[in-house]
Amino acid sequence: MCGGVAIFDFDNDGRMDIFFTNGAQMPEMKKTNPSYYNCLLKQRPDGTFEDVTAKAGLLGESLDFNFGVAVGDYDNDGYEDLFVCAAGRNTLYHNNGNGTFTDVTSISGIGTKPPDTLSVAAAWFDYDNDGLLDLIVSNYTFWTPQTDLRCTMGSTEYYCDPRRYKSVPHRLYHNLGNGKFEDVTEKSGLAKSPGKGMGISIADFNDDGWPDIFIANDTEPNSLFINIHNGKFEERGLEVGVGYDDNARSGSSMGSDAKDFDNDGKVDIFYNNLRQQVWQLLRNDGQLFSYAYSSKIQSMSVPHSGWSNGFIDYNNDGWKDIYSANGDVDQVNESSPEHDTMFENVDGKTFIDVSEEMGKDFLRKGYQRGSAFGDLNNDGSLDIVVTSLNNTPRILINTADSGNHWLMLNLIGHKSARDAIGTKVKLTTASGRVFYNHVSVSTGFMSSSDKRVHFGLGQESKVASIEIRWPSGIRQVLKDIAADQFLTIDEPAK
Repeated sequence: MCGGVAIFDFDNDGRMDIFFTNGAQMPEMKKTNPSYYNCLLKQRPDGTFEDVTAKAGLLGESLDFNFGVAVGDYDNDGYEDLFVCAAGRNTLYHNNGNGTFTDVTSISGIGTKPPDTLSVAAAWFDYDNDGLLDLIVSNYTFWTPQTDLRCTMGSTEYYCDPRRYKSVPHRLYHNLGNGKFEDVTEKSGLAKSPGKGMGISIADFNDDGWPDIFIANDTEPNSLFINIHNGKFEERGLEVGVGYDDNARSGSSMGSDAKDFDNDGKVDIFYNNLRQQVWQLLRNDGQLFSYAYSSKIQSMSVPHSGWSNGFIDYNNDGWKDIYSANGDVDQVNESSPEHDTMFENVDGKTFIDVSEEMGKDFLRKGYQRGSAFGDLNNDGSLDIVVTSLNNTPRILINTADSGNHWLMLNLIGHKSARDAIGTKVKLTTASGRVFYNHVSVSTGFMSSSDKRVHFGLGQESKVASIEIRWPSGIRQVLKDIAADQFLTIDEPAK
């Protein structure tokens, strides 16, 4: 499953940087040499990158086998911090604001979990709207190299079916302030619904002003934890139609993302699967989710095994497209490596496969796993960073230059958490076209994306209004905004 990727600006110089997690020597589960170290790349003014991992204190040489990474400013000091998941010890790194990070796991209380728990992914969000970011961690099972199950078919050894492994609860950590966290898994209700957690998507699915949690579970029913406002969650995945696929089966749910793909004001869900299991695009109908058959996602996805993914308006036409990082589970035959896919959104109704138009670097075959999205060169188009097993990552710069307009919003919370995760934005153009998005960092599988909110505007060069609903409940309206700019918006006092 290794490894995750994060796109974020760790030194606040206005340029996105990149962090990669990495594995470890097996079966020792130790980073015995530099090839297993984690990696932080600082972007220079000319668009190249400098490896500053050692200088920043993020090599992780004493850590275990790492998986996902979550980015979030948990102490509201203006600098983005890192949480790294592992088969072994999870780690919280505090950004010191001077280009270095400090491992504060032991003093924060956020590293607690049952022994031998394999943690895959994590996401920062403010579940109680108190202005401090909390953390959800998707756990997979209890596992060590010594207890690993291996299966054979003839003379070939391969990974056993995940159903052979025990499900475990996902863990929720409440931010108490002053760098301290409390494990509230039991009292929040999450402990009642174990799973084999992979992708995490945070969104206000029922539009009540409180963030909810979708977790894609491997071979188990997916989880939708609805926030009931008193520090507790209720799992309603089966009830609202996201627990199983359209054949009432549990698939190998991998990465997930939650965005409004049809611009109707309601947040939808996408998650991918292994080949032949079909990927699921779930339309939010208000009270229930329905399978978006007319989208053609199901039929186009049959040949592919997808891992990380995300809604990304790659051509800035105002409709969120779907990207998937692909590759089989086992590296066993010539059909196992795959190229990635891009499904273009046509007017919020259907999708077409435009992967072959994305260039030879996009079509490189491999065993892709993590991916993150962000505007690396600040040109208004979203770029992609992808990791692959036993191969170099790819930094894919979007050079389409469609001629469409765009707007990128950097939202800064004050009463709300500084990162403003969960803030909802409605944008109306001068001609009356309406777009929706929200601040979301956890996208796909094991990864964290640029927290700036991106809008493709098509041929619209003028925005009539931007309506913002902050997690604090404060509502804000801006009018007459020019397109093609980065706009920083501070949360007002009231």
